[in-house]
Amino acid sequence: MPSLNHLRKFVAPEIIFGNGARNLAGQYCKNFYTKKAIIVTDEGVIKAGWAREVENSLSEAGIEFVTYSGVTANPRATEVMTGAQLYLQERCDAIIAVGGGSPMDCAKGIGIIISNGGHILDYEGVDRIQEPLPPMIFIPTTAGTAADLSQFCMIADRAKLVKIAIISKIVIPDVALIDPETTTTMDNYLTSCTGVDALVHAVEAYVSITSSAMTDIHALAAMKLLSSNLPKIKANPMDLVVRENIMLASMEAGLAFSNAVLGAVHAMSHSLGGFLDLPHGECNSLLLEHVINYNFEAAPERFRIIAETLGIDTRGMAPKELKGKLFRYVNDLRNQLGISKSLGLVNVKKSDIPDLALKAMNDTCIVTNPRQANRRDLEVIYEEAL
Repeated sequence: MPSLNHLRKFVAPEIIFGNGARNLAGQYCKNFYTKKAIIVTDEGVIKAGWAREVENSLSEAGIEFVTYSGVTANPRATEVMTGAQLYLQERCDAIIAVGGGSPMDCAKGIGIIISNGGHILDYEGVDRIQEPLPPMIFIPTTAGTAADLSQFCMIADRAKLVKIAIISKIVIPDVALIDPETTTTMDNYLTSCTGVDALVHAVEAYVSITSSAMTDIHALAAMKLLSSNLPKIKANPMDLVVRENIMLASMEAGLAFSNAVLGAVHAMSHSLGGFLDLPHGECNSLLLEHVINYNFEAAPERFRIIAETLGIDTRGMAPKELKGKLFRYVNDLRNQLGISKSLGLVNVKKSDIPDLALKAMNDTCIVTNPRQANRRDLEVIYEEAL
């Protein structure tokens, strides 16, 4: 039998993109014959008013609901289990997530437990889920995580101070209602961090060892949109055209990484975020240029295309010069966006690094990194980012 190693799959939810998409939540619940939905969100999204608009959409469609807002910045396993208990107690039959990556990951976790039982930490790894989840409708309110599109579910294990990755096409939502207007209530720093998170998704997907022609299209489209729009957003945070472009870039990057997977930035970021309970986008932002430096030699022509897509003139540039130029571009961009911290400034100590590197080595994302890394390699990258 001939080898099938060249084959690639591509999975995605039904996507509705555009201002006002959030108001279709009630209609889609009716399409799923929903009687009562659980809305998974957080206090910030409630304060911003987006959860209330979704509740109104459900009420207008005659759909009952209960709202669960006990989700923190890195969703805990305990929060997933509490949400699942509420779902069962209220006899819900659908899940709606409204928020950034945290409510969306928590909602996926709730769905896993509802259909498969056990404890959410039992499902760490790839394709560990057996049963399909309840209908899931996701409404992202940040432009970066793309949890509304992806096969990833990230849950914090606070006992072990680590974030676990659950990867399965079963956790891809049925419908993503992607509404750029919902990002207008993000502050500048969150906007910047989630925007760079989208850039990391695109870059890591493009150099992943499981990238393909299908994912490359989306990764490069995301990079192009981000390079031309991220520098504008800090000065004009209410520019809806720019916000729409960044949300579109987040979607494109999400389609890319969900199918090509990621790399060392995310493996190290998951370890860092789980250890210090830091926002995911911020962790990625502090690591990206250093991981590019490490990975460059494994895929120099791919990184040349990345540089050109980001608007860097690479003509006549030797690989070493190009690597330095790309490093400075990412560093300058994040500083321009107000992300000027280092790992040291977010309280990482040199003595923490061996444990951080060990946990990163156990993260699923390290498998698809373009350059094979050992624990000492990751320690050096963390040290360079201090």
